[in-house]
Amino acid sequence: QVQLVESGGGLAQAGGSLRLSCAASGRISSINGMGWYRQAPGKQRELVARITSGGSTNYRDSVKGRFTISRDNAKNTVALQMDSLKPEDSAVYYCNADGVAALSPSFSFRDYWGQGTQVTVSS
Repeated sequence: QVQLVESGGGLAQAGGSLRLSCAASGRISSINGMGWYRQAPGKQRELVARITSGGSTNYRDSVKGRFTISRDNAKNTVALQMDSLKPEDSAVYYCNADGVAALSPSFSFRDYWGQGTQVTVSS
């Protein structure tokens, strides 16, 4: 079955940088969009950035100009470079893959989530 494995995250000071990576594994035929969501305590999960297989990107307004999403379609990976971090960026960050066509154990077409990685930005 398909799995999303995240790496990166951790602790950074305000103004610093962190990089998140996510790799999708399994018998994947194609993935529509890959992206990152985040959820802070007591708040709803929110989209941070998303990139399509064609390279189109969208970002939430609060991270525009600071975060950069990139993707390697051949490797089924997505990365989020986070610069100029702010304390309000602190949250658990989740990798998401939507519209995943997979071939095992039988054909499926659905979305997947990673387990989440903590990002903490100190002031």
